[in-house]
Amino acid sequence: MRPPPVWLFDLDNTLHNASAHIFPHINRSMTAYVEQHLSLSLEEANALRVHYWHRYGATLLGLVRHHGTNPHHFLEATHRFEKLHKLMVFDRALRSMLRRLPGRKIVFSNGPQRYAEAVVEAMGIRRHFHDVFGIEQMRFHPKPGVQAFRHLLHDHRLDPRHCVLVEDSAENLRTAKRLGMKTVLVGRGLKQPAYVDMKISSILRLRRAARPWLA
Repeated sequence: MRPPPVWLFDLDNTLHNASAHIFPHINRSMTAYVEQHLSLSLEEANALRVHYWHRYGATLLGLVRHHGTNPHHFLEATHRFEKLHKLMVFDRALRSMLRRLPGRKIVFSNGPQRYAEAVVEAMGIRRHFHDVFGIEQMRFHPKPGVQAFRHLLHDHRLDPRHCVLVEDSAENLRTAKRLGMKTVLVGRGLKQPAYVDMKISSILRLRRAARPWLA
């Protein structure tokens, strides 16, 4: 019997619904930061935020590359939540699924580690994860860039052939597949590209769907 894989979980819109309240809050905070620190209008700041997100996978990377923004200051300023728990939307059955899913589990998020830690704590699932790997641990090179994956694999001494990436972003899964990982796409109404091994509508379906990999 082969050992269970190492599960690499994206955080936002994979383990919880960030689009409902958290992403709008972060987007507003990022736009305000760009507006203030680059002396732009609200419209210009929002357009630049979106442009860098599409080009680099994270607004932060564009700001660092083109404007010399301090990444720690940016992340601290844009991920402040007075009452994070009130913004959380997630399924409480997630705890049981993670508990019953064999294998080591790591959160692999483009968000700052402090934020990612706070989210999994708010969901009551932190104890199920070996580590929470945020953008700082990626040396500020976000997914889907291969450097983010290489930092994770190196720091945890992982063989990509023994890893499964669980994500809502097909682009991130493309990089994982190229490295030899198994790939799981989470979300409704999404197409299943050739590089995606499995597509599930909800994270709660993961354990049952992945049974062949656990045999």
